[in-house]
Amino acid sequence: MDQMANASSALHALAILKLLARHASPLPASAIARDLGLPRSSVYHLLAILRAEGFVAHLAEEHRYGLGVSTFELGSAYARQTPLRWVAGPVLARLVDRTTHSGHFAILHGHDVLYVIEERAAGRPALVTDVDVRLPAHLTASGRAILAELPAQQLRALYPPRGPLAQRNGTGPRSASALRRVLVDARRDGYAQEDGSVTVGFSSIGAAVLDHGGHPVAAVALTFPGDVVDLPARDRLAAAVRDAAREVSRRIRGRG
Repeated sequence: MDQMANASSALHALAILKLLARHASPLPASAIARDLGLPRSSVYHLLAILRAEGFVAHLAEEHRYGLGVSTFELGSAYARQTPLRWVAGPVLARLVDRTTHSGHFAILHGHDVLYVIEERAAGRPALVTDVDVRLPAHLTASGRAILAELPAQQLRALYPPRGPLAQRNGTGPRSASALRRVLVDARRDGYAQEDGSVTVGFSSIGAAVLDHGGHPVAAVALTFPGDVVDLPARDRLAAAVRDAAREVSRRIRGRG
């Protein structure tokens, strides 16, 4: 009986996560219980366990629940274990050949971006964004591009209103509210950029790769010397990065 009860609890916990994933905004526990046909007491118990493990975030002021950071970690692990990097590799190589600037392919891992492909352009210096390197997502163009496409409640779970954000070179958003302003621009433009937040003297432009459901699973980015690339050239690089990200998105959807 204990095994059957445990299996039932596991199925109900998965049902809660699937329900939260289907909604664009957090849900109150009463709505979760109603939609799944479960007793409220059981839902509160399961939510407490999921919250303790980081799979659910509790928005106390709104009395609602949304997906937590651990769900992103699972998504990142899935991306690392699938042919995603092999799908993106040829696209990134062509992008680097066309632009003559070094390129990267990165996924979100908690509050960081994890670089899974580094394609260095001929004659360009080595960069800190090497394979398996993690950097704070809010400082990188790749991270900002991914964060800009996340639902608002998931972004709030990752970056609660209080507390300063990490810095590397004294540049970049210092708070969650400042980050949200940066992400508004990235969402509007279809790409994100950073200037000197990761490495002094270098700038990056990144665009998100979206899966079948429109969820960001990765980002394509280029890094270049910030003082030698003027605004028109940056616009051309941004267009090239967006096109590359869209091509990878089409390929992972089976349309490329």
